[in-house]
Amino acid sequence: MKKLLLFFALLIFSFLNAQNTVGTISITNDAFDAYTLTSVHTKSYLFNNCGEIINEWTSSYPPGNAVYLLPNGNLLRAGRFDGTSDIQFGGQGGIVELYDWDGNLIWSFVYSSNQFRQHHDVFPMPNGNVLILAATSMTMAEAIQAGRDPNQLLQSRLFNEQIIEVEPLGSNQGNIVWEWNTYDHLIQDFDSTKDNFGDVGASPEKLDINFLNGANGNANWLHFNSIQYDANLDQIVISSRNLSEIYIIDHSTTTAEAATGSGGTYGKGGDFLYRWGNPQAYRQGTENDRKLYGQHYPYYIEEGLLDAGKLMIFNNGNGRVPEFSEVMITTPPTTSPGVYAYTPDTAYGPLDADYIYSDLSETPSPFYSSIVSSAQRLPNGNILICEGRFGEVFEIDQNENIVWSYINPVDNINGNVSTQGSSPSPNNILFRAIKYAPDYPAFDGRDLTPGDPIELNPDLSPCEDLSVTDFDFASTKIFPNPTSGVIHVSSRIDIDAIEVYSVVGHKVLTVVNSNKVDLSALNSGVYFIEIHSENSSTTKKIIKK
Repeated sequence: MKKLLLFFALLIFSFLNAQNTVGTISITNDAFDAYTLTSVHTKSYLFNNCGEIINEWTSSYPPGNAVYLLPNGNLLRAGRFDGTSDIQFGGQGGIVELYDWDGNLIWSFVYSSNQFRQHHDVFPMPNGNVLILAATSMTMAEAIQAGRDPNQLLQSRLFNEQIIEVEPLGSNQGNIVWEWNTYDHLIQDFDSTKDNFGDVGASPEKLDINFLNGANGNANWLHFNSIQYDANLDQIVISSRNLSEIYIIDHSTTTAEAATGSGGTYGKGGDFLYRWGNPQAYRQGTENDRKLYGQHYPYYIEEGLLDAGKLMIFNNGNGRVPEFSEVMITTPPTTSPGVYAYTPDTAYGPLDADYIYSDLSETPSPFYSSIVSSAQRLPNGNILICEGRFGEVFEIDQNENIVWSYINPVDNINGNVSTQGSSPSPNNILFRAIKYAPDYPAFDGRDLTPGDPIELNPDLSPCEDLSVTDFDFASTKIFPNPTSGVIHVSSRIDIDAIEVYSVVGHKVLTVVNSNKVDLSALNSGVYFIEIHSENSSTTKKIIKK
């Protein structure tokens, strides 16, 4: 309801004053001051809360679809490689690229043929490797031998879902060091003469090859759309849009163990350690027990954040009546870290989510994205929500007030950029949006001076209307840090003075009406600079090399 009221308030205001239609629409001092990363057409953008570009990267390929900013400042993205592959469906990719901060392509890896194709997601591993989600093609004969009902093979083949871990080599090569496939973990009770015959209801660790969740037997029966890795548990969280389930598997296995039901830290090989969202899939519930509807981006909330260790999910609501989206936070029941509690002949818990954000004030719901989208817990307790189908990113506080709203101004098909005041393109779809905090290591020593916003004829009045200058100071950046000489201060506000203090509080330097300080005469060590503007100030730590 709050989102709907905000929309009407903005609509009424637009008749009285110029109102932003793209870029930053609204902002309050309670928004988390950070940098948002999106991938649109052939560009990836990093921008601040005012929509001003901090950095951008240009590829030869449209999204395919995920993008990540790495701690060292490199950018990892998936691209849509239109090569020879006949594996075609929404979210198709085929190439993985790595760029440095300055936009130079330093590695690319094509994973696309008529037998396999990267799609939707990749994930940067702590060891420098890359997890890649891919579809592989099973022939009709292979699918039938695996127990598929031939009447449910409308396209004479079936797509397996595969996860590979690739070690980057050179500029365009990769070594596959680990692999997992769904076809190694199938079960069926349709044909006792074929492979994988067994009791579906008694085997929740397996995937029923004949459960289609009401679909019609197309090759793309699973449509995995997300893989996220949790380093603490060494587990991978998977999302199946078409089956409306999430799965968790063990990454600690060898490739050989991952093809079986034994081995690894948790002793179950590559079988499912946990699943949730649609117990019909393993004969332990009905449609009334279903929780998920075409969901995206399930992941474990990081340590140090509110609800750490819980799963956050964007539940799209596709196919539900009435249709509406939700952001869900849920706690998988465990007996010890990474070991999931399960009672035989029941559905995996929990019965209900710990938290749900939705908007049922109207029918149809004003908060609904049938495809794509994401939700992210932020360090200040807020939640960043990407309502991807309409290119809208908004942030809610813990009282569910919208404290920041942004609309993507770029057409994802042709790359055209909207002019402020005009309607956004109907093709401004976003797969995800992720915020990176100012203290994220990628920003150390970088020039974070804001550039122009993405949209044409921009209007920064939503930021200029903020009543508290502390917000402006929160976006003030210093670089390079550490430094051996001059340090620069980037800020949207006028700087009256900069004072430099030693760690014991002695003032050692003062400059007036300048955005830079020369520290070359100071001894090496830690210092603090106090930046003054009018009646406000902020303090930041610096290191003199």
